[in-house]
Amino acid sequence: MDYDKLTADEIRRSTRHDSVKSRVERDVNAEIAVRADHTTRPEAERMEQVAGDFRRKAIEQLVGIDREVRMGRGLARLSQFVDYAFYVLYSLLGIRLALALIGANPGAGFVQLIRTITNPVYTMFRGIVASPVAEDGSTLAMPIVVAIIAYMLLHLAIKGFFRLVVHRRTAL
Repeated sequence: MDYDKLTADEIRRSTRHDSVKSRVERDVNAEIAVRADHTTRPEAERMEQVAGDFRRKAIEQLVGIDREVRMGRGLARLSQFVDYAFYVLYSLLGIRLALALIGANPGAGFVQLIRTITNPVYTMFRGIVASPVAEDGSTLAMPIVVAIIAYMLLHLAIKGFFRLVVHRRTAL
């Protein structure tokens, strides 16, 4: 029985609270509306100035973001080109290594083509380390392995630089 009285009392209090809350809310909104209708000329000018400042800042921010997005897209495209170039380089050096491993005939046209294409990027690594040669003529061309590793490190450094530049530009 006491529980029912407490529940009913709590319901009445909650109803009164909601009623008072909505009345206060209505009064505050009405007062705000009245004050908004009776702005003075300096207040209206100040509101226009503040609104203009907000508009100008929003436009400047939007233009800046658009510029950053365009630059990010350009760097992403450049990064894709760099990736492609390095993957072609890895493939060509890998083919040269595979041809050396299987002991391909150095006089064959394809072997000469691969050597001609890769010589400009390989010659600086020639002679760095010895290349073990098997009895059947196959060679583990260690300078090619060193070249592939060196180009991978260079590739990673370039990609890291791009990430650094893009991240720096887009951080707000």
